[in-house]
Amino acid sequence: MNVNGIDYRTVWMEGTSVFFIEQNLLPFQFSIQEAKTYHESCHAIRTMMVRGAGAIGAIAGFAMAQAACEAPVNDFSTFLQNARTEIESTRPTARNLFYAVEKVYAAALVSPAAAVSTAQKVADRDASDSRMIGEFGNELIRNGMNIETHCNAGWLAFVDYGTALSPVYLAHLQGKKIFVYADETRPRSQGARLTAWELKQAGVPHTIIPDNAGAWLMSLGKIDMMIVGADRIAANGDTANKIGTLEKAIAAKEYGIPFYVAAPTSTFDLDCADGTHIPIEERSEDEVLYMDGIAKDGRHERILVCSPGSHAFNPAFDVTPAKLITGIITEKGIIKPEKETISLRLT
Repeated sequence: MNVNGIDYRTVWMEGTSVFFIEQNLLPFQFSIQEAKTYHESCHAIRTMMVRGAGAIGAIAGFAMAQAACEAPVNDFSTFLQNARTEIESTRPTARNLFYAVEKVYAAALVSPAAAVSTAQKVADRDASDSRMIGEFGNELIRNGMNIETHCNAGWLAFVDYGTALSPVYLAHLQGKKIFVYADETRPRSQGARLTAWELKQAGVPHTIIPDNAGAWLMSLGKIDMMIVGADRIAANGDTANKIGTLEKAIAAKEYGIPFYVAAPTSTFDLDCADGTHIPIEERSEDEVLYMDGIAKDGRHERILVCSPGSHAFNPAFDVTPAKLITGIITEKGIIKPEKETISLRLT
């Protein structure tokens, strides 16, 4: 990711500290933060300073490595197990988090140095997988296409490149004339704040649309393809992604628009039979009731935007059935969301 002429990853480790782009401040402020302990890395995940499947996986792996470095010699195993439990509790839906923690925990039982090395390999693989997703996904994009996406599955959601936006960036670099409609993605507005910021940085023509405008644009023939990311994909191809994805998939099916999910194989959970077994995180109602922004004088403000005294239900994800998904773009190629095909391609 290039910002002001400098290449960044979203999250990385130096010594025993983890550094990351603080996403809650974007697009108004670009800031690098440091987490010196695994507790601080957990806080970054829980508060969505770091968000997005791959980025969560990477920082969770680094947090596990930090725990291995912090663990006392005389109580190493207990400390490590407790740390693992804490890290895994930060975001229950994201499969990449568990994938990374499992690998780094196993390495930590060998040595802290092995844990750090494995965490770095997990992060490097995330970036490499995302780049390959761009290569395969780009083959689907024709010159002149209008593409809709939901939430943010770009640079910021992974260590680099992204998933849903990786094909878009490559198509743009190759000179294809494309246009992106970015759903705002309430309640945290990742599309309006993060995806739009990324697209502007990359020079990709785009516009932000209200979440409930997608079906109307599809009905008018203004959308040629939809690409979204994923936080967990069940063995049968059912896919959990940011809340609001399901209704876009239903609309795309109605209007005959290809609906693609872009995700590395580390997002697949073959132990999860179908979408009914995917845990759905419910977040604070304050994310719905309040909005953060910048006032005209430059001050950060948090304001109530809903009826005072009312409560809100805030599921962070929904599940799109495999039957609504045209294909899943992975680092190994594009696969059909069918159980037999998935099992074959992932083994």
